[in-house]
Formats: sequence, structure tokens, C-alpha cells
Amino acid sequence: MKYILVTGGVISGIGKGIIASSVGTILKSCGLHVTAIKIDPYINIDAGTFSPYEHGEVFVLDDGGEVDLDLGNYERFLDIKLTRDNNLTTGRIYQSVINKERRGDYLGKTVQVVPHITDAIQDWVMKQAKISVDDDDVEPQVCVIELGGTVGDIESMPFIEAFRQFQFKVKKENFCNIHVSLIPQPSTTGEQKTKPTQNSVRELRGLGLSPDLIMCRCATPLETSVKEKISMFCHVEPSQVVCVQDVSTVYRVPLLLLEQGVMRYFCERLNLPVEPKPRKMLTKWKEMADRSDRLLEKVSIALVGKYTKLSDSYTSVIKALEHSALAINHKLDVKYVDSADLEAATLQDEPVKYHEAWQKLCSADGVLVPGGFGVRGTEGKILAIKWARKQNKPFLGVCLGMQLAVCEFAREVLGWEDANSTEFDPESKHPVVIDMPEHNPGQMGGTMRLGKRRTIFKSNTSVLKKLYGDSDYVEERHRHRFEVNPELTHHFESKGLHFVGQDVEGERMEVVELEGHCYFVGVQYHPEFTSRPIKPSPPYFGLLLAAAGKLPGFMAKGCRLSPRDTYSDRSGGSSPEADIVDLKFPSL
Repeated sequence: MKYILVTGGVISGIGKGIIASSVGTILKSCGLHVTAIKIDPYINIDAGTFSPYEHGEVFVLDDGGEVDLDLGNYERFLDIKLTRDNNLTTGRIYQSVINKERRGDYLGKTVQVVPHITDAIQDWVMKQAKISVDDDDVEPQVCVIELGGTVGDIESMPFIEAFRQFQFKVKKENFCNIHVSLIPQPSTTGEQKTKPTQNSVRELRGLGLSPDLIMCRCATPLETSVKEKISMFCHVEPSQVVCVQDVSTVYRVPLLLLEQGVMRYFCERLNLPVEPKPRKMLTKWKEMADRSDRLLEKVSIALVGKYTKLSDSYTSVIKALEHSALAINHKLDVKYVDSADLEAATLQDEPVKYHEAWQKLCSADGVLVPGGFGVRGTEGKILAIKWARKQNKPFLGVCLGMQLAVCEFAREVLGWEDANSTEFDPESKHPVVIDMPEHNPGQMGGTMRLGKRRTIFKSNTSVLKKLYGDSDYVEERHRHRFEVNPELTHHFESKGLHFVGQDVEGERMEVVELEGHCYFVGVQYHPEFTSRPIKPSPPYFGLLLAAAGKLPGFMAKGCRLSPRDTYSDRSGGSSPEADIVDLKFPSL
């Protein structure tokens, strides 16, 4: 087993996740089986109780694990399926050690950070690295480990010490350290500064780890003199200093690393049993990146949410929209609309903000209301849904977005003025959304309906069923505590709002569609978590097709794209003369 540890310096949020994913992509494209582990030095057991403003979105895995958003990057880039144990937190490590101590496993010894915590970290990594993450159940050959935070943080010290020991345990030829650092370029002088990187590498060395590759995040390509300076002061060859400048799309990062001989270095340093020349997989990446840069036609989607000040709050949603826009040859323009700004209270207090929000919503080609928690901004979301329904604008509601679409329909079409979710109004006479029987409100962490569940399609005319390739069922990931009240569904059905997808028992409403609308779809699950760059998520894909005016034509062709709208299986561009190509969707 080969281990590649990715550490970061100078600032957090420097792009370690994308670099770790890109390294994995290059290795996988050379025919290796790759897995990934993300280490987060916070004391939380998992990411489930975080506000999206803390660490961005909470990513959900097949097994129901609520994890860091970087695991979403790994899954999308590498097209693998990870488990909750691929996300390791300080809280989980300490919890496992304390549980052992309570059981008496340490035979009366004093339990300490070294060796007990550090041993637990190493054991966890070695055990998890062997778990298959591909469909073929083959044991991985390379494990990419990303250590969150920055070198020098107090909370990451036990992990650094664990890997200092680990490099000797697994032998030098099986362990490699990539250090990601920032090269600032002050606008006053325009000079690329190396001092922060020097200090960061010095600190890492002082803690016992020596970087094999220094990846420099910078706005513009590194000058040769700067590269040589880093090489001299950081005790590495110039070829071991890799420039990762800002690029037009994240799909370019693996190509950028490849151009600078990263794969060749890995083959020599880790003695990898492959040719350093990547295969077909990266050809598709190059084609995808080139297409992304060439796109001229735009399609705009209004994302109506309550965490719009931080785009990381909706990382998977944005990626799913990008994947779909790319598949139909359009450039995506996301208009972030804070749902609270659409409400009457904002008109009273800040009229400019109110009118700007409505202008954004009304000028968009489609409307998306993603998941969320809490009452703030929900009335604004309902107003956006009402506008999309009445104006015949393409609409997709995900999780809470679907629940609010049902509330809006109940109020406006069924005439139940106080219709609401019991999450927001426990006293409502028309509780159209209720909490699930197994939900335990006394405890927040891990009490939701989580992970992969099956949804059965109940209607053969369903738009979404056709978008899923006319499949009888789909398996998607969930994260919710509330559900549509099954006792009231017949009222909605009689007025044209159809619950076309339900769970296996037929008790939970999973997919809702509005009759006679160009595209009005709500899903209880989170389809964005399984979207892939070359396999876009069908609900998002349908939204983009409808927003670009292509949905009727797509349906008429039997849910196939013309070759010029999809990816070729050859190294060249797609040829319009070729046979119509099926768009690849996630395998069921």
C-alpha cells in the first residue's frame, strides 16, 4: 500500500481537497485503484451538526455518514463510493480511545496522546486504506490522505506526530508528503513572495515531516527565479516545486499537475507498478475542460437559499448544476438569492435589497430551492416557488424545497391558508409536512433519515422516471427529519400535484411533479450527492434542459442527447455526424 499525505500551510481553505482529488485522478487514470481519507482536527464526531457557514455543506454518503465536503470532491473526481470511516475527526479518535480505556483494554496503563492517540490514528488509516471503494471490490493500491487545517495548529499536532511515526512504520518508499502552500502576490509590488512557504515548510520539518512535493497555490504561474528560491530554502529539487495557479475550471488541475511531471515523480519515488502515461480517463477530462472554456450560450439558475453568502454551503448543488450545464453545452450562471430578501419584511426595512432579489429571481431561466433547516427565510422560498409555478418557470425543489412546494400548493390551490410544516408551525391545522416517527428531537446528531434509500416510481408518465432512463426505481441519498404527510396526499393528487415516487413501503413521498407545467419537480432525497462530471444527476439535468428550452426535444428523442451535446468516447471532439449517443447516468 502506498500512502500520499497532503498537508497545508499559511492559510486554510487553500485548495488541499482539489489537489488531493486531482492527484488521485491522475493515479487512477494510470490504472491504479485509489482510495481517499480526510482528517479533520475538530472535536465534533462528524460534520452533521455544523452550520454550512462553519465548514461549508455537509456531504452525505451511501452509508448515511455526514462528512466534510472534501469527500464530495473525492467521489466526484475519482468516481468512487466512500464510507463514514473515510472521514476521521479528533472527536472520533478520542471517543474510540476513551471507549477502549473504559473497557480496560489498556490494562491499567496511563492513556496518553503519545502513544495511544497516535497509534489509534495510524491503525485507523491502515485499516481504512484497505477497504474497497470501487464497484469491483478490489483492494486499493494507493491511499491519498488529506490533513485538514494548517501546519502549526494546536489541534492537528497529534496527527502530524502520528504521521511522523507512520512514515517509518510503512517505509520511506511507501510514504510521500505533498505540502500545499500559498504564494501571495501583493498588488503594490506584484512580486511573488516565498517567505510564508519557507516558514511553513520549516515548521513542518521541525515537526518531523519532510515534504516531497511543494505545491504552490498562486494567482499567476510561478516565475523560474521564485521556483529556484523555494527549492533552495526548502531543501527540494526545482522539479519538486509544483505551480498550481488559478485556472478557469477545477477540471484543469489534474492536467496542470500532469504537465509538471507529478506522475513521473510518483512512479520513481513510490516505485509504482505502472507507466507514467495516463490513459483514456484523462482524455475525457481534457475534453471536458476544453468544452467548459469554449461554451458561449448561457443558462441562468436562481438558487434561492438561506446560506447564499458562502458558496461552499451549496458545493454539491453547484457542481450538479455545472455537470448538467456542461452536458447540454451551456455555461452556467448561478444567481444567488437570499430567500429572506424576497419577504415583505425586507421591502419594509431594505427596499433596494428586496427589489434586487426579485430582479435576480425574475431574470433567471430556472429556479432551484435546495435543502436547509430552520424557519428563517422559508416564507421567501415559498414566494419563489409560487412565482415559478404561476409563471411556468422550470423549478426543482430538493428536500426542504420539495416540502415547501407542497406547502405552497396547499395554501394557494387547496385554499389551506395555514398549511405548513410542523417544523415551523407545530400548531398548524393543516400539517402537510410532519416529523417522521423515528426522529428523536432530544438529540441533534445522527437522528435523521440518512444515506442511500430506494425510491419506486408509481407513474409511467413521470418526467423524472424518463430522465432516469425509464428505470422502475432509483437509489439516492437522503438527509431529512420531516416528510410529506401521507394522509393528505389524495387532496394534492386530485388537483394535479402527483407523488410519482415513493419509498419501498409506499408510505414516504419521494418525488412530486406538477401536471401541465414545463418542469415542476420536487425530490425528498439529495440527488446532487451522486452527480458526476460525466454522469450528471437526472433531476438537475432536467432542470437545465427545461431552463435552456431543450426538454421537449430531449423527451421526443427518447431521452437522448445529440452527439454534439455529449461527450465522445474518442480522444477527439464529438462529431455531429455520429450516431446519437446515450448520456451516461449513475448505474442503479
